[in-house]
Parts: sequence; C-alpha cells; structure tokens
Amino acid sequence: MKLLIVNPNISQSVTDLIAAEAHRSASTGTQLTLHTAAFGVAYIETRAEAAVGAYATLNELAEHYAGHDAAIIAAFGDPGLEAAREMLPIPVVGLTESALMSAAMLGGRIGIVAISRRIRAWYSETVDRYGMASRLAGIRCLDEPLPNIGSVQQDKGEQLVALCEAAVREDGADVLIIAGAPLAGLARSVAERIPVPVVDGVSCAVHQAELLARLSPYKATAGSYAPSPEKGWQGLSPSLGQLIGRQSTP
Repeated sequence: MKLLIVNPNISQSVTDLIAAEAHRSASTGTQLTLHTAAFGVAYIETRAEAAVGAYATLNELAEHYAGHDAAIIAAFGDPGLEAAREMLPIPVVGLTESALMSAAMLGGRIGIVAISRRIRAWYSETVDRYGMASRLAGIRCLDEPLPNIGSVQQDKGEQLVALCEAAVREDGADVLIIAGAPLAGLARSVAERIPVPVVDGVSCAVHQAELLARLSPYKATAGSYAPSPEKGWQGLSPSLGQLIGRQSTP
C-alpha cells in the first residue's frame, strides 16, 4: 500500500514531524510519500490562509497522486478536503475528520487542544461542518506567539499538557484531540499523563487512509463527488487542469 501525505503548510520542519508520526503509525509494508506545499504560510491559522493552503494542496495532490492508494491532507482544518475527494479517484482523508471520527468512538464529549487562539474560529467551523458541534466540549489554545513552529512541542509542551488537563477538569471532555500538524506525535508522548484518551490527527488519518484503501471503494460517477464537468481552463498546472477541466484546455 502507498499513501500520499501532503502538508498544506510550507514548513519542512512540520513535514518532518508529520513523517515521524506517520511512520510510527503505518502498518508494516505501507509506503509513505510526503510533500510540502510549494507556496503559502508557515502554519495555517485563518480562513484566508486555509484557502491558500487548499489550493497549494490540490496542486500537490494532482501532481503526485498517481500510483498511490489513498491520500492524506495533513493540516488540522482539512483545507481542500472536499475538493480533493471530488477531484481524485482515490480516497482522501484529513486530520480533523479522522481525529473527530476516531475520538467519537472513544468518548462522548470531545475536547480540542490547539496552538493558537486565532485558529479557534476556523477549527470550530470545521467541527460544525462535520456535524460534530454538539459533541464539542471546547477548544483550548496557546495564547502567545510561536517563533519556531517546528519546536512548539519542546517549547510549549508543559503548557499544552496543562491545557489538556483543564479541558478534562473544566470543560468535561471525555476524549481529547491534540490538534494540528505541528503537534504530530505529542499525543503519543503525553498519553499516560492525561486522564482520558488522547488522539492525534496524523495517526488517526494514517489508519483511516489504510482502512479506506483496503476497502477499495469505486470512484463516484454521480452525485456531488462525481468528476468535474468538462470545460476550458487556463492558469492552472497541467496536472490540476486535467483533473479539474478534464483535459479541455482552450
């Protein structure tokens, strides 16, 4: 099995964190291909940044999906996920949806711990879009600048654990998601210190992608996830244009 993992942020240090946790989580024999967005921001916090990240992600997926059995969009908030599912003939999963669906099977009320207060609106909207708002206990965040996104686990580890404990004690969370690609692997390292189950978006997404690949679902030919209508296009990469415009270049 081959999984394609795309980091919608431009930070190679974050891609390295994603890669480490993905390799720890993948089944024996699963091969992983990782790519970092060619343009965008160091880490996504806002709706505008997510829109840019979605476009960058679709470019990477279009260029590299061939030969893979499933793909993962490796940023919490899942920028471009629905579009990628519409566009590609292989299953595509995101960190948020995978973590939420996994957490929902471990407890009732779900708490999220994140790296930035600004990120809360986008995360809340993403949870609501997946129909899980009624299960959300709350979103706890760091509230200070992050000069080095690749070292946030080392720099803010104890504060993140404290946020997890507060989410259980004060918000009533039954299960926690430690959210965001920069925190990939942290759930694994602090699980024994938290009194409820803790899940990580990267590990959940890898397992979900493997499951969907093994199910070998057919690509939709009808409904809202059918391939795009054939039409002219310009200004897109050839790979993306062929998937979006179905090879009908002007």
